[in-house]
Formats: sequence, C-alpha cells, structure tokens
Amino acid sequence: MAVIAANPPERSLSRAATLQERIDPARRLTLLAAGLVVLVVAVLLSFITWNGIQLFTVSGFGLDVLLNPTWNPLSNSAVSFGILPFILGTLGVMVVAAIISTPLSVGLALFMAEIAPRWARSITQPAMEVFVGIPSVVYGWLGLTILVPFLRENFAWAGFTLGFSWLAGSLVLSLMILPTITSISYDVLISVPQELRSASLALGTTRWQAIRHVVLPAATSGIATAIVLGMMRAAGEALAVQMVIGNRPVVPTGLTNPLTTLTSQITLDMGETVAGTPWNQALWTMGLILLLISFTFVMLVRLLSRRSGAPRS
Repeated sequence: MAVIAANPPERSLSRAATLQERIDPARRLTLLAAGLVVLVVAVLLSFITWNGIQLFTVSGFGLDVLLNPTWNPLSNSAVSFGILPFILGTLGVMVVAAIISTPLSVGLALFMAEIAPRWARSITQPAMEVFVGIPSVVYGWLGLTILVPFLRENFAWAGFTLGFSWLAGSLVLSLMILPTITSISYDVLISVPQELRSASLALGTTRWQAIRHVVLPAATSGIATAIVLGMMRAAGEALAVQMVIGNRPVVPTGLTNPLTTLTSQITLDMGETVAGTPWNQALWTMGLILLLISFTFVMLVRLLSRRSGAPRS
C-alpha cells in the first residue's frame, strides 16, 4: 500500500527579485524629480535671501529702511531707500481688492453650487475659465482706457482728480482674483456632504436657511482658504496694477490718491539700476519682502486647510 506523506514539502512562494525590480526606474525617476524640485526651490530661496540682505550687510543700511516713508534713490546729498510706502501700498491694494471681490466671488460660487440649474451652471463655469485666461496686460489696458477716465470725469468731486489711484488698482485687481476665489469656493461648497443639507431640510428649514446655517458654516475654512489664495495672486500682480495705480512712492492716505506697490516699483526701477549698488540691493530687499509675504500666505493656507480637513494647496 502506498504511503501518503503527511507533510509534503511546501512550495516556496517567494522568488528572487529581478534586476529591473531592484532598480525600479519609475520610482527612482519620481524621487529624482521630487528632489530636483526641492533643490531648485531651495536654491531660489537662498539666492533671493542672500541678495535681499545685501542692503544691510554690505551697504550698511539699518532695518529702519523698512519704516522709512521716503524713497529718493537719486539724491546726491540725502539718498533714502524707504520701503514703507511700497509695503503699505501692496497690503492696502490687496486688502481692498479682497473686500470688493469676496462677496461677489462667494455669491457666485453659492449660485453655481446651490441654486443655479444645470444650463446656467454650464454658462457660468466656462465664463470663469475665460476670465482666468485673459492676460494681465488686457486687464490693465481696460483699466487705463475705461476705468481711469471714468473715475476722473465722473468722481472728481470725491477727489479723483487724476483717475490713477489706489481704488483703480484695487478694482482691476479684484476683477483678476475673482475667478480664483470663485472656483475654489465652488469646489469647497460642492464638497459639503449632501446629508447635511438633507438633514437640515428634514428639520423644516427652508433652502436659504439651510445654506446660511449649514452649508456656509461647514465651508467657512475652505472659503477663507480661497480668499487667501486670491490675495496671494494679488500680491504678485505687477503689470495690470502698475498701469492704473499712478506709481507715486508715497505712503497711501486715501483711496483717491496715487501710490505704488512692491511689484510695480521693482518693475519700474529694475532697468535703471546697476548690480551691486544700494539702489539695486534695495530692489532685491523688496523682492525678499514679497517672498516673506507669500510665505506667510502659504502657511496660513496650510493652517486653514488643516482645520477644514481639505487637501493642502
């Protein structure tokens, strides 16, 4: 009688990895690309930082230039590189643009996400894409040829004697950041679980009450992130704002007065300076300040995204 082995030898389920699997070219290529991006960012940050501090470390200027309201780089007797007007101008234009654009953007996002029928949504969404694709110079040209003369001719009684003003720059900028805030707010609103809306309606609330008391509170952090991202776009905009803002290096005192921003002044002066001179170093310092402003916004976006549970931008 044949004897059947009680414990037959087990077949090995593991096998030696092939050379291609050990090398794993796709994984290594991905890691190489990621490392290259990190290296490029680190080099750029280091380069901007190194040049941005030359005004203090090489030319011997103090940190008081950040609080100095006088910009006079061409004077033979009293050269002054006060950056305060440009910092205040940049922040002022950004804040006013956000105040103007936020209600319009959030309202449009609410309309598309909660109210609009499908045919209306099919019109508004492509329209937002068209807004995004319009070049900055076109916005600036429209502001220069339409908005500035309109303010000068119709609101001279309010102080718009030139038309070139803080308000003109903020109006142009608010139109430019409107698609950014709208599109992100729309994505946030449609990501709110439908169960929350259904539960609110089941308790007897109206549609508007559900939007006000359920949808908007649930999307608050995401909408705040959209506003911050829109302000980041505003901080780096130069050409369109430069064409309508007046470019006067003074501390802003009113919406009707011309002023300038960090990006505008860098654009205007970059061709007039020589590398290594204090004037050129002051422009690098402005670039470093813009970098710090952007870094602050990035950290704020990450904080808001973490609180809302949304994907980090």
